Amino acid sequence: MKKIFLAILFALLSNLCFSQSEQSLIKNCIQNYIEGTSYNKPDNISKAFYSEANLFLSHKEKPLWIVPISEYVSWFQKGSKGVFNGRLGKILSIEFYNDIAIAKAEILIPEKKQEFMDMFLLKKIQGEWKIISKSASSKASNKSGKRILFIVSNAHYYGSSTISTGNSFAEIVNAYDTFVNSGYTVDFVSPKGGAIPLAYINTSDSLQKQYLYNRDFMYALEHTMNPEEINYKTYKAVHYIGGGSAMYDVPENSAIQRIAMQVYEDNKGIISSVCHGTAGIVNLKTKNGKFLVQGKTISGYPDSFEKQDGEYFKHFPFLIQKTIEERGGTFKFSKGNVSHVEQDGRIVTGQNFQSSNGVALKIIELIEKNN
Repeated sequence: MKKIFLAILFALLSNLCFSQSEQSLIKNCIQNYIEGTSYNKPDNISKAFYSEANLFLSHKEKPLWIVPISEYVSWFQKGSKGVFNGRLGKILSIEFYNDIAIAKAEILIPEKKQEFMDMFLLKKIQGEWKIISKSASSKASNKSGKRILFIVSNAHYYGSSTISTGNSFAEIVNAYDTFVNSGYTVDFVSPKGGAIPLAYINTSDSLQKQYLYNRDFMYALEHTMNPEEINYKTYKAVHYIGGGSAMYDVPENSAIQRIAMQVYEDNKGIISSVCHGTAGIVNLKTKNGKFLVQGKTISGYPDSFEKQDGEYFKHFPFLIQKTIEERGGTFKFSKGNVSHVEQDGRIVTGQNFQSSNGVALKIIELIEKNN
């Protein structure tokens, strides 16, 4: 029985590794297209497409405009090679089966207030993934290209216990919806990358239900980036999501700490958190070696609200409020189940999921004020 179990486990792990590697190869192919079209690099575009591929586009004088890839590549030979031309690309989803795949990417041109949606059909040809056709459509958009980085956790359990936990779906959705409706782009990063556990999902809540069945949104949560993939220079703010998972992996992760402080100090950006997400900021230090929370007014989930006789509580690595106060911060909160937001300079924190919208709105206000 043990040998059979090990064989099954090995097969599952092998399939998972295969899926991840194929996913990565397809992603690289599309990234060649995005980089090539955003920085006038014809060679990158040619590398992404099969040599006989066609693009199926819209044209005001034709019902369908079929453009050979050779012609499409020539469009990007006119600009200055390697110079950013205003196109911002982001992969929204990838799905594959054996040697075929479909993918979707969003292309923004903020200066023209225009959003393109690209749909790709790909095939693995002689060991390489190639785009064999692309169709696109566009519409007017308020998307500015300004980016917010949500920080989430991979922890499925409270510490070393078997008590399940996750990232608060309500906190993710409430903040995400506020940002995207204001024209912002949201990315997700976790210590290990990949799929994250979710908690407190309420499908009777119309907003949560909307996003639970939004394939592009759920794809982003299934494929969170790892810290090595993050270019901190592109972000206006980092936002720590709560839920029990937030107490683990994230607070001590040095790579995520570095990204957060680079956004805050180098970009003059914002650090924010909600509920147990505030655990993620307790260890952050400025370049002069001081704790970020020292001398700051901070909110989050208060220690007195925890079920201190609960089994989960025995596995907490630290207490949020106590740690912040020990490190020179002032911790403020209100009664339960009401929004409470604190802003101290470029640090914005909220008490609970009811505060997620208020925190996001305050971040947007600060960003727009400073621009």
